[in-house]
Amino acid sequence: KILLILGFLSTLAVIALIAVAVTQNKPLPRNIKYGIVLDAGSSHTNLYVYEWPAEKENDTGVVQQVEVCKVEGPGISGYSHATEKAGPSLAQCLRQAEEVIPSKQHQETPVYLGATAGMRLLSLENKSAADKVLSSVEKTLRSAPFNFQGARIISGQEEGAYGWITINYLLGSFKQVSGWTKLLHSLKSISETSGALDLGGASTQITFVPNELSSESPENLLYFRLYGKDYRVYTHSFLCYGKDQALQQKLARDLQASTSNSSLLDSCFHQGYQRTINISDLFKNPCTSAKKKQFPFSQLYIQGEGDYQKCRRNIQKLFNKTNCPYSSCSFNGIYLPPLQGDFGAFSAFYFVMNFLNLTSEQSPIALDKVASAIESFCARPWHEVKAAYHQIKEKYLSEYCFSGAYILSLLENGYEFTEKNWQRIHFLGKIGSSDAGWTLGYMLNLTNMIPAEEPAVPPLSHGSYVGLMVLCSLVLVSMLLFAWLLFHKPKCLQKGIV
Repeated sequence: KILLILGFLSTLAVIALIAVAVTQNKPLPRNIKYGIVLDAGSSHTNLYVYEWPAEKENDTGVVQQVEVCKVEGPGISGYSHATEKAGPSLAQCLRQAEEVIPSKQHQETPVYLGATAGMRLLSLENKSAADKVLSSVEKTLRSAPFNFQGARIISGQEEGAYGWITINYLLGSFKQVSGWTKLLHSLKSISETSGALDLGGASTQITFVPNELSSESPENLLYFRLYGKDYRVYTHSFLCYGKDQALQQKLARDLQASTSNSSLLDSCFHQGYQRTINISDLFKNPCTSAKKKQFPFSQLYIQGEGDYQKCRRNIQKLFNKTNCPYSSCSFNGIYLPPLQGDFGAFSAFYFVMNFLNLTSEQSPIALDKVASAIESFCARPWHEVKAAYHQIKEKYLSEYCFSGAYILSLLENGYEFTEKNWQRIHFLGKIGSSDAGWTLGYMLNLTNMIPAEEPAVPPLSHGSYVGLMVLCSLVLVSMLLFAWLLFHKPKCLQKGIV
């Protein structure tokens, strides 16, 4: 009878403990918060809507993108001659955000706009126009039902840093560890962060944690403290080396080298392709204005040649590798420490390489095969390319040959990636449901959602504690049963011993 009672009581105890654990860990009703960031790039503007559970504001990897809206028309810097139209161009995407976010949460939802290299160039070229564009944008954002938090031009260094934060946040590199997991984590090699490679229309950024500590070029070093850990990050932004401005630079250089001829044979465009551009447009911004000289014609007539090797040789002239005042440089005399770890390459790096079918993650494609694929694409005549990709706008389609060759030149000649470490570049469009880019890192930073210090937490979570109590209870009951059997042997066992 005692055995039955003990068994019954222990069963009740176990059921009670399990019930407590299940009840305690039952998911709470979702309390979602939202944030909006507009990426005002040189060629276009994207609006991103992010959401996260309110009770997990400081957890890693809980913020996710729920909506992206591409604004119709050019980037806001394209409204320099009609500045009052810059703000209203954003209205449709703001209305889309209103539909995604519940109306009762509109007023508490922060909205930020960060303008990048296109506006940095406009500010250098015409500060008054840049200010008027931002004023028009701010007026529209203030009239939206959201909590306006600012519209400004971010620096190239910020753009690089926020891209690095986004990549590593989404990949879980900043993951908090505590209690038992901290002990296990310390026994393993600490996972390194990934570098970030960003390519836009007007600038490109490289950001990573270098292996070697160096005091060279301190203006390229940033310091972060995230989740109780210090990060020393190298970052540099090359203004005028985005893919669109790099093409402008190359055309300006080629035109200067030509013998005052209004016709130019261009190896970076497909054979059979033709384009006419205004000379004044080619030299109007700070990236090319220094190369300006008088020409006896107002338009340049370009004919495609489709010669990849010649195109690469022309592009390489954009990178000055002759002078390096540091122990190592990328190009144009800019310090670059030895490359370290994996790199996530996003924005135009991904879009161009994805179009060329060179973004396979299952087994990264070798550098020589990447070069061979781009060479084959450039060699295709324009009429064939146009027929195969008729759904793509002609301007974008015509520049994929140049962009592919430029990306290889930038990575291989500019940053000196080799056949060996090329495999460590991962071309990323999305990580989970979120686009790879600087906007998420920007919002995380401005909403203080990445803490500088790891929060104080008990050694075990509540669920782990309850589970441990259940295990201990089972062990205790088993021991009691064993003790009872040992000292009060049943009669059948006693007869067997006799």
